Amino acid sequence: MATLIETIFNNTQLPNNTWLLVFSASLAVLYIKIFKRPHFPPNAPKWYKGGDWPILGALPFYSKRAEFFHDAVRHSETGNFSFYVGKKHVVGLSGREARKTFFDSKDFNFSEGFVELFTGGPTTSAKDKFPQFFNKTLINMTRKENFVRSLGFLTGDTLQACEGLAVAPPSKADPEWMVTDPFVSMYNIVYKLTMRTMGANDIAEDPELLRYTLSVFEQFEKSPSTTRIIFPWMPTPNYGLQLFNGARLAMVIRKIYKKRKETGAKSNDALQFLIDQGTSLKDVISFQIGVLFAGLINSGLNAAWLHLHLTQSPKWMARIRSEVDGVVAKHRSSPEQSPADILETLTVDDWDSEFPFIDTCLRESIRLGIPGTGMRKNSSGHDIPIGSTGEVVPNGAYAVYLLDDIHMNESLYTRPETFDPDRFSRGEDEKVPHGFLGWGSGRHPCLGMKFAKLEMAVITAYFVAMFDFELSDKDGNYNPHPPPPINRNQTQAQKPRTTSYLRYKSRRY
Repeated sequence: MATLIETIFNNTQLPNNTWLLVFSASLAVLYIKIFKRPHFPPNAPKWYKGGDWPILGALPFYSKRAEFFHDAVRHSETGNFSFYVGKKHVVGLSGREARKTFFDSKDFNFSEGFVELFTGGPTTSAKDKFPQFFNKTLINMTRKENFVRSLGFLTGDTLQACEGLAVAPPSKADPEWMVTDPFVSMYNIVYKLTMRTMGANDIAEDPELLRYTLSVFEQFEKSPSTTRIIFPWMPTPNYGLQLFNGARLAMVIRKIYKKRKETGAKSNDALQFLIDQGTSLKDVISFQIGVLFAGLINSGLNAAWLHLHLTQSPKWMARIRSEVDGVVAKHRSSPEQSPADILETLTVDDWDSEFPFIDTCLRESIRLGIPGTGMRKNSSGHDIPIGSTGEVVPNGAYAVYLLDDIHMNESLYTRPETFDPDRFSRGEDEKVPHGFLGWGSGRHPCLGMKFAKLEMAVITAYFVAMFDFELSDKDGNYNPHPPPPINRNQTQAQKPRTTSYLRYKSRRY
């Protein structure tokens, strides 16, 4: 008797129409399993079909996010709308009630929304316990006592970077001035401070290793794969690049980790904290890469934008300079001390309380500088009502909220496209709940806020104390034109495509 396999593969025993049926049924199963999109429930926000492609979904959500969002809101009676990303059901939220639901509901899962919708993010499974481990570890590392212990390194590293800038070659246009790209120099300082506080001293203290790991991370971060978000099973080229560059970073961390474990050598850094806690190598590597996404990109870009904004606001440049000079004068103990010497004596409490103008300018820089959306997933097991609209975010669906819905809202912020830190003294961010989202809001505040504020105060105070600076071209010619505005369609904060330069010279006291 012929076996089943022999029967199947012996096409003389099966009619041609049977083979056709088997093939058609296989295609149908494949389509349903991989491509067929579920219908939206009747109480979900209405489907916005603009930019929708069969199977793929709303591609403009990744290519022209702000425009897509604004168009969808205009076509919605409630301001909320549904759309597809591949098979994923996504609900776009806007307006007061929806914003409150998004930021205050305990039923949304932040980690799953981020992992499954964020192009180019860390590829940790949303189902494991790593997000809880990451948050708990980050909270422990940003305690005040850790900042007290590492403050000398932070100020020393920043001073070293500024001293390096002070001996840079003179500009072509005017030998009195030097030139820097702040999206390189400021970004590099933030990277070193992040590695010093959240990573390994072995990397922070080795210039070659510091440059290498930053280069690898930037290649990792610049390899987004929208296709893989749509088809999570597809091994896309960019996903391959992420794996490759992730492995290169992992090899560096693994080498340091193994050496310490084998030799018993210790260092006063975050990596040692993880080792002493018995953290697995896998989680150590995942934490180190994750903290770079959490702590480097936004802070590195804001460090650059803050100084560029100051060149366009004489009023705030003068306020910041006066603030820094005032702190230096207050803490001076001898006439021989340089401003850098005095800044090095400040305590964590001093940095936290004596630079309110820097903090205000940072808030405004963040408001202007972070486009994109917040992301959540409803994995609660039930629908989540959207205020009193009668609409819901269905169980298993995703919710996204465009940050510009509040940050660029003309009914809240006067001339929202302009740099105007005074708006916070006018209370523009307090007109509605969740009126400023730069440090997170509601149930998901930014866990790294204290560190970000500290490093931004240190970097800005040292740079302002040591240099005069203004906008220029790459040769050092004064540039009277403001930097190009940030592209609001970006899915996240990114370095600008058009480089803006600062020319700077040592201050004379």
